[in-house]
Amino acid sequence: MKTIAIVCAALLLADAEAQVKTGAPAPEFSLQSVDGRTVRLSDYRGKIVVLEWINFGCPFVLNHYRGGAMPAVQAEMAGQGIVWLAINSTHSQHADHRPAEKLAAQAKEMGLKSTALLLDPEGAVGRLYGAKTTPHMFVVDASGNVAYQGAVDDQPRTKGDPRMAKNYVRAAVEDLRAGKTVAIPETKAYGCSVKYAK
Repeated sequence: MKTIAIVCAALLLADAEAQVKTGAPAPEFSLQSVDGRTVRLSDYRGKIVVLEWINFGCPFVLNHYRGGAMPAVQAEMAGQGIVWLAINSTHSQHADHRPAEKLAAQAKEMGLKSTALLLDPEGAVGRLYGAKTTPHMFVVDASGNVAYQGAVDDQPRTKGDPRMAKNYVRAAVEDLRAGKTVAIPETKAYGCSVKYAK
């Protein structure tokens, strides 16, 4: 009974957290990158921006990186002028937390090809967006509105080749670049929970 009460309380808390609405303006934020730069979402106004919540301690994330699937999509997007911001909202007391230097080294080892890797140790930006999992993806259009949010693809697995899956992020970006409305604007994100401070 105690376990059920704890689970229910956790679910209520998660529902109470903010979540951006698809089609609404993406909330502005300012975060430090692992290399010490201050990065603001508004720095990229006029460009399509992908936001990826990331934690290399999560097996779902590892599956996307170890085989090179996520870095390949990031490189593809970079070639199209798309901005990709990876955000780590793991709080400093969690076992998966890494200081900036170690996280940068881990990202290099995993082949991360994002525009920037950002630190959100207080979880303020993650909670602002309602990011619940790693990975949890958001696509912001050139006008600054949330055009897509949810899963990276349709294969919620910790093993297998993500390149064989339908990639929702790629599909959303393709629609935007073609001047279309995103055909699939929302999906259910899968992965490990974001390791917010309690």
